[in-house]
Amino acid sequence: MAQNASITDKTYKKLAIQVSLNGLSFAVFDTLLNKPLLLQKIEIGTVSITSRIEDLFATAFQKFPELKATYDEIVVIHSNNLSTFVPTALFDEDYLGSYLQFNTKVFETDFFAFDELPTYEMNNVYIPYVNMNNYFIDQFGTFDYKHANTILVQKLLEASKNNDERKVFVHVSESHFEMVVLQNQKLQLYNSFDYKTPEDFLYYILFTAEQLQLNPEIFKLELLGKITEGDALYTMIYKYVRNVSLFDVSGMHNQFTEKENSEHFILLNS
Repeated sequence: MAQNASITDKTYKKLAIQVSLNGLSFAVFDTLLNKPLLLQKIEIGTVSITSRIEDLFATAFQKFPELKATYDEIVVIHSNNLSTFVPTALFDEDYLGSYLQFNTKVFETDFFAFDELPTYEMNNVYIPYVNMNNYFIDQFGTFDYKHANTILVQKLLEASKNNDERKVFVHVSESHFEMVVLQNQKLQLYNSFDYKTPEDFLYYILFTAEQLQLNPEIFKLELLGKITEGDALYTMIYKYVRNVSLFDVSGMHNQFTEKENSEHFILLNS
């Protein structure tokens, strides 16, 4: 087992691994200083959900000894768009699949999980990558896992404290993005969109804004994830939304660049 049970054997280190169908990223944290020590991104190319994870991840585990080290805590973060947030008042653990069927094609054989966000009275229901979890069980023995968007929404909600202004956040990934609308620690909208072109990106943001009666001349849009000023996505949205900026990651206080902190915002806040 890779996680320590005895106090005398504690390493005061934590391993977080974020997995998707495009690859994995991992970070090692010093739990005493509460700061990341190492950040590594590993691309394995776009794969199908039925691919042999053992073959895809084996090279990474051979190349990076940090993945085989001993940690007090290990967390695996599942990054996909197979999730939805459900208010606690409407939540029933026996019907997880029924919440997802409105925005995701679900099957009887699917395994469902959920993350609790008790402070905000809601749960994130999602479909984890079961084959990846099985692989990590073989590697680590025991670990915790959660969904990437649980971390994203929770951190954005924390950042909206004491802010009465309605704000729009967009977190960009390789082929999809999440749109989150918040006001004073209340989640008003969460949705995930697949995109291929900057025009797709623009269309979904403006369409959603229109449905929420948000004026592109007035509402504030903050971008984070795999996006930088001057790239195609940023340039496109900047033409049509007056108040657009990159999310401020300066408060993360680590040795990584602004670009790395934005792209790996979820992993580094795990």
